[in-house]
Amino acid sequence: MLDLKGKVAFVTGAGAIGAGWGNGKATAVLLARQGAKVFGTDINPAAVEETRAIIAKEGGVCFTTTCDMTDSDSVKKSVDACLEHFGRIDILINNVGGSAPGDPVSMSEEVWDRQLDHNLKTAFLGCKHVLPVMEKQGSGAIVNISSVAGFAHQVDGRVHVAYSTAKSGLVGFTRSTAMAYVKKGIRCNLVIVGTMHTPLVEERLVKQLGPEAGANLVAKRHAAVPIGRMGDAWDTAHAVLFLASDEARYITATHLVVDGGLTAARPG
Repeated sequence: MLDLKGKVAFVTGAGAIGAGWGNGKATAVLLARQGAKVFGTDINPAAVEETRAIIAKEGGVCFTTTCDMTDSDSVKKSVDACLEHFGRIDILINNVGGSAPGDPVSMSEEVWDRQLDHNLKTAFLGCKHVLPVMEKQGSGAIVNISSVAGFAHQVDGRVHVAYSTAKSGLVGFTRSTAMAYVKKGIRCNLVIVGTMHTPLVEERLVKQLGPEAGANLVAKRHAAVPIGRMGDAWDTAHAVLFLASDEARYITATHLVVDGGLTAARPG
């Protein structure tokens, strides 16, 4: 079940900010545990090296490189490096993203542009450079990572207009890409994650607010989820694994929500 032996997985954002498991790090390690050869990229070389070391220690195969997924030349170089090392790409995980608060008036144009680049253009460029490889092979599975912020439009009561817009855009991007390549043996799906307790929470939210306010926010986020707790990176990784595997061979152009019931419990 969910055997990835013989497959090569290109995982973006494969490092983690701070200590612990981020979505990309957990996904890369899990895919390797299932037998995939992993090519991991991250803008932080130390972070992605840590992921590689974990996979190597467990007996898996992983090669990593530093990559700015908002830069087309950087993405192409990484894809070329993956092909040089492994000869193919069977799985693409577009995992890069991050939020910045603000509404249309308070947010600067520069932040707006960076947010769309960071959360939407990264998936576009990943697909742009990997799809020709998959098309030549006649097969492939793409999993993009989005957020419930694309539906709820607020996170912890704060407006994130650009982040929400980009994450909503990933839904249309995923469906359109899936339909464009459905006759070519390539599937494209989306994992929509809810409130997750990852290192990003500690590094950004808790540090911004301070220890006491940060701890209160973490407790509030746990309590807001109907299942009783925030998810973690492994919840995301297992969803990605399924959609990337041959067991999901009849699934394309759709999304899997991993949120502990959060969006179902919200009005509207």
